[in-house]
Amino acid sequence: MMKRHPWLVLAVLLVLHIIAHIDRNILLGFSPHITAELALSNTQFGFLVGPVWVLSYGLMAPFLGSLADRYSRPRIMAAGIAVWSLCTAASGFAQDFGQMALARLFVASGEAALIPAAIALLGDVFDERRRGTAAGVFFTGIPLGIGLAFVLAGVVGATLGWRGTFTALGLIGIVLGLPLAFVRDERSDRAHEVGEPLFAQLRSVAAALRANPRVVFAMAGFITVQLIHAAFSFYQLWLVRERGLDPETIARQIGLLQIVCGTLGALLGGVLADPLAARLRGGHAAVLALLVAVGGPLILLHMFVEPGGILFYLGMAASFFLPLATCGSALAIIQSELPSGIRATAVGVAILGINVFAIALGNLAGGAASDWLTRAGHGNPLTIVLVGMYAVVMASLAMFLAAARRPAEVKFAV
Repeated sequence: MMKRHPWLVLAVLLVLHIIAHIDRNILLGFSPHITAELALSNTQFGFLVGPVWVLSYGLMAPFLGSLADRYSRPRIMAAGIAVWSLCTAASGFAQDFGQMALARLFVASGEAALIPAAIALLGDVFDERRRGTAAGVFFTGIPLGIGLAFVLAGVVGATLGWRGTFTALGLIGIVLGLPLAFVRDERSDRAHEVGEPLFAQLRSVAAALRANPRVVFAMAGFITVQLIHAAFSFYQLWLVRERGLDPETIARQIGLLQIVCGTLGALLGGVLADPLAARLRGGHAAVLALLVAVGGPLILLHMFVEPGGILFYLGMAASFFLPLATCGSALAIIQSELPSGIRATAVGVAILGINVFAIALGNLAGGAASDWLTRAGHGNPLTIVLVGMYAVVMASLAMFLAAARRPAEVKFAV
């Protein structure tokens, strides 16, 4: 049934992905109201949007990915949606930091079920020629969800308030996710494609990766590129403190570029990746190398030019475009070059790597380095930190080229 209607499956998963990122980022949209009403310090608020989220989401992704490889993927997603939606609604009733932290912990845990199961499901319903496109369209849910979270906070928040908005979003999520519990996973007819318990599944993923260095290089490069997300944490501070831009003006520009360029990155990085991969030696890995070779220098260059010029805005746009543009090809490699029974777990491992190494450790290292440089008397500490982060991102080019030079050991069409 699902294989006969792949675009309908993609449309449903895209809506759920948008809802997930609205629920994830609505806390940011209401940050002034929530911090004031709950009397949260900046440290406490940073803890809510940082460690509480990153560690729960990242650590749960491989576990829930392994469940999606063993059991019905629609039902695993339905369970995850129920958990994160109930806890989004519960966030609206929080009276202090501890209650909000507990609610957000389970929102993150529930959302960790979506991407591994969804990517594995898309790998089944789309053939190899369309998997990059499907993944790219699916990942437009990130910028669309982020943008809509802020829009909802500004529009609906005036009527419902932050508590009412959280409750309404939770109810909407439950209604949208409930039908998935009754969708039959056609893979259940093919027992050889069903995964194993978590630790056995992780051993299977490790064995498959050892047998296919191309996928290892592609995953390592994909994780490295996402260090741009850690750089975002310091980007607005850099523009205001060291480039002298107006905070309100630059906030609006960043929001607009995130929606426009992030959406284009996810969409074009998927739609154009499939035909390009068919023409380039190295396939999707060569597409990833090309994206970094073009976008990376623009991002580095805009750090050294005067704000307001075309090169400056091209670099800004590239910084929003590049991390999402890599999703289509990177996930197409996982879908096509690993067995069906371990795909969701492998995606979960990649998500763990992104959250722990690229985001959590990247933010920690960036903050510590900028503080050290400030104490040492450097006039532009954030410039140095961001240039260093973007230089590490450029190292992904070598990883993608290494992947492109290696032929896939096996192609798994189903």
